[in-house]
Amino acid sequence: MADMQYLIDQARVFRARAAAHSLHLDGLAQQHRPRAMFISCSDARLVPALLTAARPGDLFELRTYGGVVPPYDTKTPTSESRTIGYAVDVAVSDIVVCSHSHCAVVTAAMSDNRTVSGVTGCDADAAPLTGDVTAAGHWHVLTQLDALANYPCVVPRLADRSLRLHAWFHELDTGATLHYHPRASAFLPL
Repeated sequence: MADMQYLIDQARVFRARAAAHSLHLDGLAQQHRPRAMFISCSDARLVPALLTAARPGDLFELRTYGGVVPPYDTKTPTSESRTIGYAVDVAVSDIVVCSHSHCAVVTAAMSDNRTVSGVTGCDADAAPLTGDVTAAGHWHVLTQLDALANYPCVVPRLADRSLRLHAWFHELDTGATLHYHPRASAFLPL
């Protein structure tokens, strides 16, 4: 209960902390205009708002097991696909898909020397995750970005250039965040 008590205490003083940081909470109820959508792993060590210094209302967050973006399925919409659709509807102009080092999901896929259902994609042709764990993490986030790029709500926004997709990789042990640079075909520092 001691761990939970800390969270309860912080929730109780949230309004005071918000006021101390000049956060205007009253405006949040009036409009929903996030700067970007941030899709990441639900791992507690990766905190998108802390990483980006986002304030309430800045980020539309989607946290999933392994940061997985499932393939779009018209017959069986997922909560992830509905969340992505809603974010695109509120007209975010950028979507960041962020993976991280020491991801248990990627590590498990590597230790089993196979693809894990829902992690690396649902394609029968999906390659197993092998080799360097950092390279596997990079490949994993790019795979999720590819899945996202095929969502019907995303395709027209990419075509008219009103939406940009970004692949990020956060190194937990150093605090560095890298982004995928297509021209260099590499992850480089932000």
